[in-house]
Amino acid sequence: MKIVGRLLKKTAEIGYKRGQNKGLSFDYQVKALSNLLDTAKRTDFGKNHRFSDILKGVEIVRQYQEEVPIVDYEEFYQTWLHRTLDGLEDHTWPGRISNFALSSGTTGSPSKRIPVTKDMIRSFQKTSMRQISTLHTLDLPPEFFQKSILVVGGSTKLEKIQNRVEGDLSGILKKHTSWVVTPFTQPSNKVSEIKNWHEKLDRMVDEAPNWDIGIVAGVPSWCIMLMERIIERYQLESIHDMWPNFGVYVHGGVFMKPYLHRFGRLCGKKVHLLDTYLASEGYFAYQTSVESNSMKLLLNNQIFYEFIPFDSAHFNSNGNLIDKHKALTVDEVVQGVDYALVISTNAGLWRYLLGDLVQFTDVANRQLKITGRIKQYLSLVGEHLSLDNINQALENVCTKLDTEVNEFCICVNEEKQRHEWTIGCHEHIQEDLFMEELDKELALLNDDYRSVRKYNLNKPTLKCVETNLFYKYMEYMGKLGSQNKFPRVMNDYQASEWKRFLSEQHQIEL
Repeated sequence: MKIVGRLLKKTAEIGYKRGQNKGLSFDYQVKALSNLLDTAKRTDFGKNHRFSDILKGVEIVRQYQEEVPIVDYEEFYQTWLHRTLDGLEDHTWPGRISNFALSSGTTGSPSKRIPVTKDMIRSFQKTSMRQISTLHTLDLPPEFFQKSILVVGGSTKLEKIQNRVEGDLSGILKKHTSWVVTPFTQPSNKVSEIKNWHEKLDRMVDEAPNWDIGIVAGVPSWCIMLMERIIERYQLESIHDMWPNFGVYVHGGVFMKPYLHRFGRLCGKKVHLLDTYLASEGYFAYQTSVESNSMKLLLNNQIFYEFIPFDSAHFNSNGNLIDKHKALTVDEVVQGVDYALVISTNAGLWRYLLGDLVQFTDVANRQLKITGRIKQYLSLVGEHLSLDNINQALENVCTKLDTEVNEFCICVNEEKQRHEWTIGCHEHIQEDLFMEELDKELALLNDDYRSVRKYNLNKPTLKCVETNLFYKYMEYMGKLGSQNKFPRVMNDYQASEWKRFLSEQHQIEL
């Protein structure tokens, strides 16, 4: 097996050196768009939006932006996707799309059905291999490369509905996983298919001693919960007592910083943290170096990216787009600005408003970070707080007060013109002091917040509850485990359900 490890390590090294300086030129994006248009020009969508004519033009990008409107999921579903779901061939992409990923969304949100084509699956496979090549920079021993990868994901069991198959993206990808990789992945197919999170968690804890894990991948809250259960069950000092070769954690889906202290307590050795930007709609970016917390945007992955500044000139107070054609390319963005991400992909998504906000930290090297969601953006009276502001303020306060907050959410009270915070804590904190410090930090980080707090935004409130209540609520809403994420900034429906739940748990009075 040592020979296998050396071979895999050498492969990673070669792959890294080949791709180290590639993929930065805007030419990759022009080529990606041209390939997408050429492939789909005979589809219903391509004919309707004159792809053949666009391809004959000199300014392909500009003509594409003028011809095709930007749409969110609901509009794209009503206009085009519903026919694709019905099995119509050559509609938004060549052939018939038979696989659809159910997006996890946030608590209370209905699942979206995202098309997954064979071309998209191949892109995922290539990107996964490219990401593995970045392990070369960590200087890991050869034997590490023959250890198992634990993927804490959704159920891989897919459901057949009429002429299509749908389920978690991990299930669709697992069905197409190469036989070469399968022996290196855990848990087993039988465990991966389990839909009930409690049952799956118990089974993974049962089987944990049989695994030799090198890499763990998944959403922080659920991966940490699994490792805590393993340590508790087997009376361990750290997770490394069971998995001594655990050296890399690939995370994504939510901000990692709130979980760092909790994760650190589980480990007996250093674990390299690598961020990844992977959604049901595509594989967009990943962290190429532990020296930087940013991720490299993948320009040569058959996805064409556009960026809309997230400000009052482009979005109204409800977070809805004002102009459905104007957007910037990756060659037009600037550092430090929040942009709403728009994608066109080889799954037949065209100028699709993903809902994420990103910010470039290094424009020349195409490095970015996720800063929030369009609909999870706090602006009751013009305070314009992003999740990036909120997470940074929480981190600063926790450091100052020497405490830890893993989970939190914010509701808006329009009647009382204030924000209402709920935070998850393992220990008692002085709620008034914590909120006072948090209020100060938000004012330091955001000028708009500081301004409105003086005049028309009332003092926020804060309620501290046990962290476990956040996970109980996820179960209460049928969203426990795997890829599901707790909404940080709640809409009206989510806020009412959350408050009703807290009332039933005797935490608040309605």
